[in-house]
Amino acid sequence: MNINAGIGIMRPVNGLMGCLTIIVGILNTRTDTASFVLTANIALACLMYFLIVSSAMIINDIYDYKIDRVNRPKRPIPRGDITINEAKILYAFTLGSAILISVVHSIVLNLSFINVIIALFFGFTGWLYASYGKRSGFLGNIIVSTSFSAGLIYGAIVNGTNIPVFIYYFFLATFSLLMAREIIKGCEDIRGDFQQGVKTLAIRLGKRRAAMVSAFFNFMAILFLIIPVFTPIINPRSYLILMITGSTIVLYALLLTLFADPGQQDFRKISRLQKMGALIGLLAFLVASINTDALQNFLFIFRGETITLIYLC
Repeated sequence: MNINAGIGIMRPVNGLMGCLTIIVGILNTRTDTASFVLTANIALACLMYFLIVSSAMIINDIYDYKIDRVNRPKRPIPRGDITINEAKILYAFTLGSAILISVVHSIVLNLSFINVIIALFFGFTGWLYASYGKRSGFLGNIIVSTSFSAGLIYGAIVNGTNIPVFIYYFFLATFSLLMAREIIKGCEDIRGDFQQGVKTLAIRLGKRRAAMVSAFFNFMAILFLIIPVFTPIINPRSYLILMITGSTIVLYALLLTLFADPGQQDFRKISRLQKMGALIGLLAFLVASINTDALQNFLFIFRGETITLIYLC
């Protein structure tokens, strides 16, 4: 197996973005949690979720290789860098490893195997989306958006049952933005989807109407990004800065959707803007949960009489 192709089919950027949702959920429920438990929760939950997301990306490419020959011929399978059988082996390895890690996590930190149940659920939804959900169109958009956004709530549950209200707003903002992007991707991929019988909103309603639905979800994402400012988040100032930046990018994507007459290249641009807005939004959620002192400790930067942990060679 080509190593670069194996990494490429896993699409690690998506997995890393998913890990951010886990970290946000955990940090927002870290009160009275021992440092070892906090560190172990972050490490094990993120590794499990990264592998789950990777397995979902792989199974999606296995089912979609015919569509990708038309829409994305440079992906590893249609390009010939990795075979279907090799992809299936990699899928089994990533999913199996994720479930094994969830078992270890549950045993070590006494999570009553809720971790295993969640891992199995995420693994099932990844397969469900690839095998059926994507071809059903709007239902598939809901599945993938919920699965990714649920990482925020999953992180909170792993670390405790007291979930702050703004975590739910973070979830709704992420869900809305992902829904908007999934619909736009359907507009972008309409040719290959039509050939393979995928019933996206773009095919059911036409690209223009589908784009309007995407614009609605963009608007909802901006709304749910703003609401947490009025809730008791730990670091409202830093959150506000990143929230405004992310919301501005999403607003630009919304305006392009409403007032442009987007062709395939324009849809690709809108999709990239939405992905950028989602990443900045996740970073905003992250800094919202970290006060200034904790952030400095995390970066190993200390002021005044504290001892620096940066060693020069």
